[in-house]
Amino acid sequence: MQVSSLNEVKIYSLSCGKSLPEWLSDRKKRALQKKDVDVRRRIELIQDFEMPTVCTTIKVSKDGQYILATGTYKPRVRCYDTYQLSLKFERCLDSEVSAFPRNLSQLMFLFHFQIVFLHNDRYIEFHSQSGFYYKTRIPKFGRDFSYHYPSCDLYFVGASSEVYRLNLEQGRYLNPLQTDAAENNVCDINSVHGLFATGTVECWDPRTRGRVGLLDCALSSVTADSEINSLPTISALKFNGALTMAVGTSTGQVLLYDLRSDKPLLVKDHQYGLPIKSVHFQDSLDLILSADSRIIKMWNKNSGKIFTSLEPEHDINDVCLYPNSGMLLTANETPKMGIYYIPVLGPAPRWCSFLDNLTEELEENPESTVYDDYKFVTKKDLENLGLTHLIGSPFLRAYMHGFFMDIRLYHKVNRRRKEEKQTIYLEKEIKSLPNILTDDRFKVMFENPDFQVDEESEEFRLLNPLVSKISEKRKKKLRLLEQQELREQEEEEEPEGKPSDAESSESSDDEKDWVEEVRKQRRLLQQEEKVKRQERLREDQQTVLKPQFYEIKAGEEFRSFKDSATKQKLLNKTLEDRLKLEAKNGTLSVADTTVGSKQLTFTLKRSEQQKKQQEAEKLHRQERKTLRRSAGHLKSRHRRGRPFH
Repeated sequence: MQVSSLNEVKIYSLSCGKSLPEWLSDRKKRALQKKDVDVRRRIELIQDFEMPTVCTTIKVSKDGQYILATGTYKPRVRCYDTYQLSLKFERCLDSEVSAFPRNLSQLMFLFHFQIVFLHNDRYIEFHSQSGFYYKTRIPKFGRDFSYHYPSCDLYFVGASSEVYRLNLEQGRYLNPLQTDAAENNVCDINSVHGLFATGTVECWDPRTRGRVGLLDCALSSVTADSEINSLPTISALKFNGALTMAVGTSTGQVLLYDLRSDKPLLVKDHQYGLPIKSVHFQDSLDLILSADSRIIKMWNKNSGKIFTSLEPEHDINDVCLYPNSGMLLTANETPKMGIYYIPVLGPAPRWCSFLDNLTEELEENPESTVYDDYKFVTKKDLENLGLTHLIGSPFLRAYMHGFFMDIRLYHKVNRRRKEEKQTIYLEKEIKSLPNILTDDRFKVMFENPDFQVDEESEEFRLLNPLVSKISEKRKKKLRLLEQQELREQEEEEEPEGKPSDAESSESSDDEKDWVEEVRKQRRLLQQEEKVKRQERLREDQQTVLKPQFYEIKAGEEFRSFKDSATKQKLLNKTLEDRLKLEAKNGTLSVADTTVGSKQLTFTLKRSEQQKKQQEAEKLHRQERKTLRRSAGHLKSRHRRGRPFH
């Protein structure tokens, strides 16, 4: 829970803690709560009180039991039951919701939990407790609508000068109301006497279907203190009681009217130039809560004096004041919906009454909350840190015999001093070391041209952007450390430098720059390689080739290029074609076996040299055989005593 204070009004943010994923088991959630302090300290009033991406509108029923919120992406509506502190139902829609009525309790309870949604594609959907059951369409794109309870009529305004009326009792459209405005952004119906207001502003009586009043809000919003660059349009409208009405403009002004006069009682400027998103009345303290996309301002409706203000982290889409309490709900450009508790505005709702006890304990022991993120230092500590020049500035808060300073600033200064000490120590160590360039053992290596860095090589050019970027980061870090004090003095309260998201964005930008530099070098290398290939091709075309003669050694066979081409062509053929060719040449024989399968027998093809060698071996064997026969014949004659011839 985060606590902020402005004008001594404490605001407790109940949705600032970390959110746990839905797919985590209960055991892992309990383990995280034991380990992580932020998870353990967070307060989860309603389970799953968030949208997948963005929440656009949020409303609370009059009795406070149900909270309805619409969001995207995908378009959906979620209903939360505060008595059960959980999600009651969720329904996905075909398109985004532009609006649903402010007097939500009438539609939800008088018609057995029926509610109407106006979509941004001109469709109007009717939902009951069981789900969606009817859809109709209006002629022009709608932007807002209101429900008139006595006549059971729905009034739709949008990108047209006409106000379309749909009677829910008869189930048909009635004649529209013709306004003078080119288009109407918002509308509202007074719950006391039923006056309908829309446009710029035009007030209509639903009983006679006639216009009873007209206010020129655009001219009245221009004051001496306001700076307006364009024509204002009405962006918010709200009745309070029978005679009071607040109008918000697209240029950031809030006009407070008494219906008996055409001049505004008070004009309040937000000073941001952003359209007013919503206006609410807080009757117990006579306050008006007006909100644009950046800030929620609470100011006195009689004097216009600021009571307090609230500025969330993310842009605001809608604001809802919980009835008869000090709780404020916001729909933001973030998955989490904001829950803020302001004890001054009223007590906590009945379903979270423990908030009163919790805030009372925090106010009784303010030290545990106020000084958690601060460090107590003495004047001697400031001298050691080199921060004596901050005495008297908002960054040091005097307390007893010392000062309180932000713990983040304390850690940063300590880290910087440790780095400076390490730098000084390294410099001394480097100075004490001998120069390696003058050492006879290594001097030759630095003079050898083989060890010289080639700046034109591909490796160096691709590595150079990384090296240069690292050196730039070091220089930038030194500059940031030197200018740390100047940046801290420019801030009002927080003595912190840039937020974490800004630092991450800077680091991501540095990485993008480095990637672009590497890609640039790679493109240059590719272009240079292409130029070199073109030059080599041009040289080859200009070169005149001369025939070269080679001598074949004795015993070797000359194989022409035609044989290589034939062999390559044969390899490109399929197995079936090669088998047919082998069978044709006689080197393959196919026979059937006894078991019904095929048997292939390949005969290796001999070269001419192998054939000659085989014939010579055959002739040699025949000569040896003849010699052996003649030798045996002579031996037999000798044994028989016959003479030799």
